[in-house]
Amino acid sequence: MKPDDMPGQSPAGTHVVPALALRAGRAAEPTHETVVDEEPVALEINGLSYAVMLCTPLALEDFALGFLLTEGLIASAADLLDCEAEAGAEGTVLRLRVTARCEVRLKTRRRSMAGRTGCGLCGVDSLDALNHEIEPVTATQAFTLQAISSAMTALVARQPLQHLTGGVHAAAWCRADGVPEIVREDVGRHNALDKLAGALALSGMDAAQGFIVVTSRASYEMVHKAARTGTGLLAAVSAPTQRAIAIAGRAGLTLAGFVRDERANVYSHPQRLIP
Repeated sequence: MKPDDMPGQSPAGTHVVPALALRAGRAAEPTHETVVDEEPVALEINGLSYAVMLCTPLALEDFALGFLLTEGLIASAADLLDCEAEAGAEGTVLRLRVTARCEVRLKTRRRSMAGRTGCGLCGVDSLDALNHEIEPVTATQAFTLQAISSAMTALVARQPLQHLTGGVHAAAWCRADGVPEIVREDVGRHNALDKLAGALALSGMDAAQGFIVVTSRASYEMVHKAARTGTGLLAAVSAPTQRAIAIAGRAGLTLAGFVRDERANVYSHPQRLIP
């Protein structure tokens, strides 16, 4: 397909690209596909380069705040004083300004490499950095299996980028009755959860009164980030890892996996799930 034959402008966070459709028993056909954007986003905090993440360049203020919160670099949204995005040819630079007391944490836990969409530990510069403390989850709200299963089903209709591209993850904070209240999408599952954490912190809603569902597996860092939001339950459509289960147990987080078709496996703190 020639550039002049390409469709009109694609939705934000996507591009339309030429492709060749191969189907059994049919001749190859030129076509076009909508694909999700994956761009470098550099986090610069108080003038110091902290990390470069690959993510979908949407809801970047949510991402910046959520990343700082789930990394434990700030304690609340009030600690982020300013967020300025500067788009360039190679990606976007997020220039963040945090309080002086938070700058101390930054200097002790500074990343040194680029973070990929598939691995939340890229850039952590020592094994000790894996074990930074999480405040114990104190949420007491309980949820039914029907509510978390309903939330996972309802989330399907709240993923416009996924419907267009088939290439993104979603994370949602849901009310106790299973209705998704805040949804964020990104090409990276960790980024989607960071964006959700930022949006949740800005919403003023009590994270402990609801739960989080994600359209991915439950890895170590997904559990770590979910626990930092203050919610009591993380429900994943796919499997957890051994380390994720161990961290959830230590953090006091209820972890459910394989949530689909009104079934789930619960791996830690089942007291928050009503039979």
